[in-house]
Amino acid sequence: MRPYFNRKKLFFIPLGIVAFAALAGLVVMSLWNALIPVIFHLGAITFWQALGIFVLCKILFGFGKGGPGGWRGRGPWGHRMEDRFKNMSPEEREQFKAKWDQRCGHGRWGHRHDYQSFGDTWDKKAPEAEKAVE
Repeated sequence: MRPYFNRKKLFFIPLGIVAFAALAGLVVMSLWNALIPVIFHLGAITFWQALGIFVLCKILFGFGKGGPGGWRGRGPWGHRMEDRFKNMSPEEREQFKAKWDQRCGHGRWGHRHDYQSFGDTWDKKAPEAEKAVE
């Protein structure tokens, strides 16, 4: 029986990580040196500074977990909401949607708390302006 991991593969994993880091550092350095000094009048950076910026961005902004958008598949909240929605009857789903629309703006952006939309208010004149014209 063959072992689960191969020694050759074990050798290539660190080599691949080093190659990826070198490529990422070169890309960041090239983009920085091509754009930032011209746009913001800052100095050029070295390879090691570019690699540091890349690592800092990965620490601050994440390591690219990816996945589908929305609340589906996004941690415990997404799974919990998906499970609740699957277990609802059609009547409960409609009640949930109606309550959600009531709380969050009638299903449309910009319509929170029964405010009028911009399209409704732009064409209407203020009552004082109508009286002044007459």
